[in-house]
Amino acid sequence: MSSIAFDFDFTPDYGVPVELEPGLRRVVAKNPNRFTFRGTGTYIVGTTSVAIIDPGPAIDSHFDALMDTIGGADVSHILITHTHRDHSPLAARVHDATGAPTIGFGPHGDVPPGDPDDQIDFGEVEDDDQEPDEQEDETQNEHADGGYDDQFVPDVAVRHGDIIVGDGWSMDCVHTPGHTSNHICFGWRERKALFSGDHVMGWSTSVISPPDGDMATYMASLELLLHRDDNVYWPTHGNPIRNPRDHVRAFISHRQAREAAIVELIKSGTTSIEQMVRSMYTQVHPKLYGAAARSVHAHIVHLVENGLLTSASGKNRLTDPYTLAT
Repeated sequence: MSSIAFDFDFTPDYGVPVELEPGLRRVVAKNPNRFTFRGTGTYIVGTTSVAIIDPGPAIDSHFDALMDTIGGADVSHILITHTHRDHSPLAARVHDATGAPTIGFGPHGDVPPGDPDDQIDFGEVEDDDQEPDEQEDETQNEHADGGYDDQFVPDVAVRHGDIIVGDGWSMDCVHTPGHTSNHICFGWRERKALFSGDHVMGWSTSVISPPDGDMATYMASLELLLHRDDNVYWPTHGNPIRNPRDHVRAFISHRQAREAAIVELIKSGTTSIEQMVRSMYTQVHPKLYGAAARSVHAHIVHLVENGLLTSASGKNRLTDPYTLAT
């Protein structure tokens, strides 16, 4: 299915700051799992006055490691790419300790309560010790329902095209909705480097989980990056991406192929998302079928919006049968 060259060669020392290049350090939180890969990488930009990007989960050891790394430096900005619980919760504590303002696009989008009658039951599945790099693409970075930080509200709300200026660095704000409606990347203008959050990663594609996740806006956000001249992406999970435009093109092709496969399955009589997941994700651990179902759902909603599919209820439910539009 995918021609994406995923990079799984990432083994961090948790809590240990690593200088990635002059004026850029990273500290990785000890929160590895199937969905966060090896953990959340918090970036520190600058030297005597610094910005912190994605403080991460509310883990005491990670907070202590960040404070030790910063030492006596002034913290001028706390930048948040989006409000999943592995990215933003520690921002409040870092703000209280440093006085630096939190900066992001806004709070998490509204997520209505789930409909108990619109759920797919894949059955009980035993977990195992399978490494996340043995799983397939977009099921890896899913955040379970409720995995968002509904407490975060930025001190400073920024919009696409805004410029943030610090001591010896500046960032342009690149609104990239799709993974979440409030996802934003930060472009380090002096280095032509993009802090890409979960929008583009090297180890996995991103799960797009309706209703806050949206495939149409995600695809548009990928296309947006093709018009930039960044030399490198620094995602919040995993290694940097040194061939960013080629990588983004591969992501776009992967999504287009996924939607083509869905249409072919429906043509052959496979009309439910549950059946599609079991057919399309044969190399994925069944424990991740729920995450895969949300990605398939996002693709199907996109296909319905484009006039290619129709849902039985007309409401694009997770459990609807889907047919080709006439």
